[in-house]
Amino acid sequence: MLEVGGKPILTRQLELARNVLGIRRVQLIVGYLEEALRTAYGDGHDLGLEIEYIRNPEFERGLGTVLLAAESHVHEPFVLLLGDEVYLESNHAELAAIPPGYTAVCGLYRTDDADLVAKNYTVTLDDGRITHLVEKPDTSTSPYAGCGTYLFSPAIFAHAHATARSPSTGKFELTDVIDHAARADAIVLPFFVTGQYMNVNTIEDLNAANYMCRSLHFEKHRVSVIIPTYNEAESIGAVIRDFRDHADEIVVMDNRSPDGTADIARDLGVTVHSRPLRGYGDALKQGMEVASGDIFVLVEADATFRAKDIGKFLEYLKDADMVVGTRTTRQMIEQGANMDGLLRWGNLVFGKLVEAFWWELEPRYTDVGCTYRAIWRDAYLRIRSYLTAHDASFSPEMMIEMMRAKGRVIEIPVSYYRRRGGRSKYSSSRWQNLRSAFKMLRLIFSKRFNLS
Repeated sequence: MLEVGGKPILTRQLELARNVLGIRRVQLIVGYLEEALRTAYGDGHDLGLEIEYIRNPEFERGLGTVLLAAESHVHEPFVLLLGDEVYLESNHAELAAIPPGYTAVCGLYRTDDADLVAKNYTVTLDDGRITHLVEKPDTSTSPYAGCGTYLFSPAIFAHAHATARSPSTGKFELTDVIDHAARADAIVLPFFVTGQYMNVNTIEDLNAANYMCRSLHFEKHRVSVIIPTYNEAESIGAVIRDFRDHADEIVVMDNRSPDGTADIARDLGVTVHSRPLRGYGDALKQGMEVASGDIFVLVEADATFRAKDIGKFLEYLKDADMVVGTRTTRQMIEQGANMDGLLRWGNLVFGKLVEAFWWELEPRYTDVGCTYRAIWRDAYLRIRSYLTAHDASFSPEMMIEMMRAKGRVIEIPVSYYRRRGGRSKYSSSRWQNLRSAFKMLRLIFSKRFNLS
């Protein structure tokens, strides 16, 4: 149920079975968390499938037990897909062209990554057939990693009953069952999987799978720039003109500015929502609710941030759930910008406080108040119900909740410029700085110690 590219891995496997293999009847073999899966998928109607749940009480004995659990339910050739693998643009449809007569067909993925082979299984090929399989080999002479895509005939069940536990792992391995069939001269064939593939076993695998999914056709993802405004008539036009060539949509959330901010934005052809808003955080959250993009980029209306940095956000977003900017790199702060030493060091100290409070998640923050950030829509949807701040403390709240949701957050330096007009609502004076700092501090402690 871990999400890759905003979609649970198991959902991706079910969609592959339905869309590519033309399968409508699916049996989910579950060893634990059965109720969670039933809640998520029910009878499969919403996915256009018929889903039956088969309990496997012996799952801890090894992967080979799935065959024993399925035996009484299956009486014809069947496809077996493991639930922890991701395939993108693969050739699974070609499985249908394999003629009958086999006992097993194993998906093989060509790779130069020896670690991938070591995490999976490897095979020996001879004259178009698989003659030997080894689970998690120390070394391999084959350039293929065995995948969790299998095609079996019911004859495989006899080999399952005749296979002993692995002497190396002490478990009843599916690979050993297939190896038993191959050594008994049953027909075991390779199926060479193309496209992109990832076996998700670790957090590093999950991050790599997300990168693989997000970077594929990345240019097709729509970008929405969201701008909160209140009395920004002097600068809003320049900001919109700066960003509009870099986004598919610009959404201006205007708190009924009396200076004509909304009219200027409308005249420039962007989407404007002028309504009562409870503050900066409320404006950003409501903006993300109405935006239509796959990626949300949050900026200020005062021209303190520029579109020249948006490319950095998007590039890093391929490898993260959220990318946040930091204004604490001194060389990137324009002279006269509202980022003096006290404000800069205050943000850095608060960032380090968040790091200390959530040390186990290994965050790296130097600025908790930077609006300029980018987040995937699906990542926002995971945390939106936990976002309660309406003011400037919304910024650190997003960062904290993304971490608590086990999301990947990366901080990058951005250029910071002087305001083009108006006054900051949260940091134009020492009193406002202290007030905003106190609210942020209260939120950080509240989130860490569950005080609210």
